Amino acid sequence: MADTLISVDLSESPHTNENVHNRWHPDIPLAVWVEPGDDFKIETYDWTGGQIKNNDDAADVRDVELEQVHYLSGPIGVKGAEPGDLLIVEILDIGAKEEMNWGFNGFFSKQNGGGFLTEHFPEAQKSIWDFHGMFTSSRHVPGVKYAGLIHPGLIGCLPDRKMLDMWNSREKALFDTNPDRTPPLAALPNTQSAHMGKLKGDERDKAAAEGARTVPPREHGGNCDIKDLSRGCKIYFPVYVDGAGLSMGDLHFSQGDGEITFCGAIEMAGWLHIKVDLIKDGVSKYGVKNPIFKPSPITPKYDDYLIFEGISVDETGTQHYLDVHVAYRQACLNAIEYLKKFGYTGAQAYAILGTAPVQGHISGVVDIPNACATLWLPTDIFDFDIKLGKDGPKKYLDGSIDIPLAPDL
Repeated sequence: MADTLISVDLSESPHTNENVHNRWHPDIPLAVWVEPGDDFKIETYDWTGGQIKNNDDAADVRDVELEQVHYLSGPIGVKGAEPGDLLIVEILDIGAKEEMNWGFNGFFSKQNGGGFLTEHFPEAQKSIWDFHGMFTSSRHVPGVKYAGLIHPGLIGCLPDRKMLDMWNSREKALFDTNPDRTPPLAALPNTQSAHMGKLKGDERDKAAAEGARTVPPREHGGNCDIKDLSRGCKIYFPVYVDGAGLSMGDLHFSQGDGEITFCGAIEMAGWLHIKVDLIKDGVSKYGVKNPIFKPSPITPKYDDYLIFEGISVDETGTQHYLDVHVAYRQACLNAIEYLKKFGYTGAQAYAILGTAPVQGHISGVVDIPNACATLWLPTDIFDFDIKLGKDGPKKYLDGSIDIPLAPDL
């Protein structure tokens, strides 16, 4: 039996746990040490640290304090790891905490985080998803059931000082191009609710003021939300500080490519059984700038899809030049409109695309002026037939059930 090196108590605030942090900074002390070749278990909070509850009220999603996120377990020190090495992380197993056999999905309000389709869904809503072994279903989104592919949405190593300064400088420059934008262009360092692991006193306060937020993916990995990082996957991380400083969290039970709802996927608390090793001087040997991922051999088996296309012409009819972001948004909106014909509300359809094992593809980026992106929706996740036919769509839902909407303040 592998030892559990970091445990979490879901009944307590993450801020009571010194083996957890929610900022990236090279001065965060390493929580535990392991040897290359060791395997061990790590427990994690859900990414919000327990702010979202299993009920039918979306006020907690509306009022979520985003300065808290993400809560990461670590940093884990690997003996002998030096800058320029590659850290090999193999996920041997992964699962939900027994005391939290459910997860949540939500849309943040435009005023507090927003999301990929925030102009279409500006108000906070949430859905609760129950776990049934390897499957999940929701009382808020009837008619679907799918196999989960549990994975960490966020995993990476500590940056060195040079990298941290680069992150903060370039993101501040972007933010300053439109500082009043809602949602903001970047999440800048913020001491509010910063948790710096074992750091205390003045050192803690200084690091909190400089620490990079965990919101985006960066060169070290971070919040990449790659749904195929499940059992059997391997990840090769560049090492920037002595010991590597590996941290992880933001576990997802199931997710569609793009995690388009942002409070995305089916968020959960859980545990990982991992093994670590090193490739000395691996960064230069393999010319690595960003992590390299070898995906899990396990994938939900869905063989039949409807594929929705989008091009880089936005909702207003404005032409964009080879813009994949616009194209994928159009593919998502086209899929939502299609599912509404079967009785789903727009919110329910949006939640399905954020949580189900849908595939997103960049299908073309050379045919000026339009990029083409596609969304692959598995048909077998539905309790009814969603395929096209000459008789037209048959409504499955009557609109009496919907995802809870946060009440007005």
